[in-house]
Amino acid sequence: MPKAYVFTRYGGPETEALVDVDRPRPGPGEVLVAVRAAGVNPVDWKQRTGYRRPGETGERVFPSVLGNEVAGVVEETGPDVTGFAPGDEVFGTAVAGGYAEYALLAAGVTAPKPAALTFADAATLPVAAATAYDGVHQLDLPAGATLLVTGAGGGVGVAAVQIARAAGLRVVGVASDGKKELVESLGAVHVSSGPGWAERARRAAPDGVDGVYDLVGGEVLREAAVLVDDRGKLITAGAPAEEAERLGGARVARARDAAVLRAVAGLVVRGDLDPHVTRTYPLDRAGEALREVEAGHARGKIVIEIGAAE
Repeated sequence: MPKAYVFTRYGGPETEALVDVDRPRPGPGEVLVAVRAAGVNPVDWKQRTGYRRPGETGERVFPSVLGNEVAGVVEETGPDVTGFAPGDEVFGTAVAGGYAEYALLAAGVTAPKPAALTFADAATLPVAAATAYDGVHQLDLPAGATLLVTGAGGGVGVAAVQIARAAGLRVVGVASDGKKELVESLGAVHVSSGPGWAERARRAAPDGVDGVYDLVGGEVLREAAVLVDDRGKLITAGAPAEEAERLGGARVARARDAAVLRAVAGLVVRGDLDPHVTRTYPLDRAGEALREVEAGHARGKIVIEIGAAE
């Protein structure tokens, strides 16, 4: 039977396990893929604790497969699905988990994988890079403007910095000292996170910032809000919408469609976006991959690589 890495109830790492599962069958609007790589994101462990994305409804069925973004090879398509056929290399958003040998993808949020793109790189795009892309385009800052990115050393932050730089923006990236070299290598001005970071950001951008892309939330979001005059240019993917709205800002509006996936894949192929896959793990070490992201120590992206399913 195929293997999958799951959580058996809401809670901590003790709820996780590698188990045998039935091979999924695609329903209407779904594509079944043999997974070659799965991206690891903070939202994965947050969902294990009971977090729900905005608009998400329904009760979770346990055991529940972890993971949200995958790249792989089409095995089967569901009713009414067009544009995909067995053998196609694709990447997209998992319907019910992606840390598995087989996964179902939503056809509308699945795109062909360019030949120049590795499975590992493609698996970083549906959540992290697409969130970064949506946010930068939502801000719609003109070339030459200054964008402040908090959490600039994580998966979404690394992508947001690069996408903003490709759009001609000056970027100030807030991240830990341990991620200074990474942030600066992306073309951003690094500002150390931690107490006093906002004052350091003011010194790094003496003419002010034109937009804020927050990936942390909480007190960091509240401090960041003070740095931008136009609160309509304050967005977050690190806090609930109501928290941002109280400050005059907004939550990142996710497009969640294949057009965005094709766009970010094009950025990678053109060399404007490096997914920065810094470490990979096999499926039987998925727990270690998730711990690295959950602890906040990951620099760039962590990916689970999966061999050909039998």
